[in-house]
Amino acid sequence: MTTPEPSTAPNPAHLRVYYPAIVALFTTTLLISNIAASKGVAFFTDSHVTLGPLQILPIVTDGAFLLFPLAYILGDVLSEVYGFKAARRAIYIGFGALLLMVVSFQIVLALPPAPFYDNQQALETVVGAVPRLVLAGLLGYLVGQLLNAAVLVAIKRRTREKHLWARLLGSTVVGEFFDTLVFCSIAAGVIGITTGGDFVNYVLVGFLWKTLVEVAVLPITYRVIAYLKRNEPFYRATAAGEP
Repeated sequence: MTTPEPSTAPNPAHLRVYYPAIVALFTTTLLISNIAASKGVAFFTDSHVTLGPLQILPIVTDGAFLLFPLAYILGDVLSEVYGFKAARRAIYIGFGALLLMVVSFQIVLALPPAPFYDNQQALETVVGAVPRLVLAGLLGYLVGQLLNAAVLVAIKRRTREKHLWARLLGSTVVGEFFDTLVFCSIAAGVIGITTGGDFVNYVLVGFLWKTLVEVAVLPITYRVIAYLKRNEPFYRATAAGEP
């Protein structure tokens, strides 16, 4: 009587088909955003509205405002589908890529420029600010995204598969606020913000913008999460209770 050979087929509970692509997009978003954040941006510069000691207009932000909200949306997707540990792993991978970018930029800046290269000062102005912005991003995003993932998972334990909107919005409000506060506290000086009114403006605009973007794309986030839950072997296996 022969003993059947153990199966070499992969365990569905260990298959994360879409996880690498989501992590790659997440990491790319972090890299682009940290470079774009070196530019201060202001809208409605000819308008002035004050609320007590605070100057509400013009609206002050940085160049990362366009893309960075995607990082939180992807963080929600990772937490909801793959769990807190997998989301945390993606955060660490993203930060590793950011550190590699900073080291590479510093080496490039230190290399002697060729006689025909006239943009050394411009390069230093742009990427020379990146280490401080990355530090701001590291601390802010580490605090904010870990809180975002922890709150989402904690709410899911109570609601299970119900009230996805509450998990996404509740986790975003907590994560985005602390991320924005920490990031802006460090990055404000890099982009030239020096007054208390502009700093409060910077924090409020960043927090409200990122939160509103997540609310606006909530229907898309719903569909992406639903698609992954239907088609991701890992989620189907873990939801069914497989090891």
